[in-house]
Amino acid sequence: MPKRHDARTLKSSALHLLRRQVVQAVRGGMAQTDAARTFGASLRAVSKWMRLDREGGLRALTLKRRGRRPGEGRLNAKRAGRIRSLIIGKLPDQLKLPFYLWTRAAVARLIAREYGIEVSLVTVGRYLRAWGLSPQKPVRRAYERNEAAIVRWLKQEYPALARQAKRDKAAIYWGDEMGLRSDHVTGTSYAPVGHTPVIRATGQRFGCNMISAITNTGALAFMVFQGKFKAPVFAEFMQRLLKQIDGRIYLIVDGHPVHRSGTAARFAARHSSRLQLIRMPGYCPELTPDELLNQDVKTNGLGTSRPTNRIELRATVRRHLYRRQKQPQMITNLFREKHVRYAA
Repeated sequence: MPKRHDARTLKSSALHLLRRQVVQAVRGGMAQTDAARTFGASLRAVSKWMRLDREGGLRALTLKRRGRRPGEGRLNAKRAGRIRSLIIGKLPDQLKLPFYLWTRAAVARLIAREYGIEVSLVTVGRYLRAWGLSPQKPVRRAYERNEAAIVRWLKQEYPALARQAKRDKAAIYWGDEMGLRSDHVTGTSYAPVGHTPVIRATGQRFGCNMISAITNTGALAFMVFQGKFKAPVFAEFMQRLLKQIDGRIYLIVDGHPVHRSGTAARFAARHSSRLQLIRMPGYCPELTPDELLNQDVKTNGLGTSRPTNRIELRATVRRHLYRRQKQPQMITNLFREKHVRYAA
């Protein structure tokens, strides 16, 4: 006797074929009980299929989509649309919910508060998938951002600046600085399942700083230094930039206090024939291409080594930057990232 089929485990094509075979056998004179026994189906299923055949023929045996349709459930379309718009439009704390990020628990709490409907986390997950939402790592944005100034920079100020630089035959350099620490760890390491790998490092942390500037043609200038980033350090970097590069320079930097200092302004004024210091709107680091070089240094330079003292740390950073100077294509590739493509 054939093993009885569990229709839930069959693929749609196999189940559709089974239905047709059973119906055609019964049409040919086989009793429903015999058909159920022969094809491994339940008598109840055979009776149902024969009823469908009587009402609509073989076409009525076509399988309908299993499970709920996207968006179906205790929330109607109007309510679901409103919940989705709230999730996309605001953060939980803006809606006075005790959550920092949108999690399934946060959405369940929102639904309960707005409509008095209690739903499970599994149901919330199904809603979110139906609404085209997926869990993603958020990007930080400062509350102090001036969105209007950023739009103006992207649509008006930078395009005008690029045209002026072309007329002046000036090179546009994007500058930034960052601190580096000896205990920085990047990437993953294989280890037995359930045993977190341990990275051995000295308990005495140390660091150094770097300042760099890049162009969309692949040029890179940098300076690795010890101590805090202060106005004299920035002035020294600009002095080096003028010595290393012929022609006019447009140096674009962020709103760091050092960049706005009187020392920086006076230096730029003394060398205005060759250097123009330009500040971007504040709190928009994602629009600075040199930020991507910083990430590269941390990930592919420092992150793959284990310096044991400050001298080794500075040497590691310099070695990686010297390598990048000889790889201009790696620098130009940074300008292909979505947020900085406008500067390519």
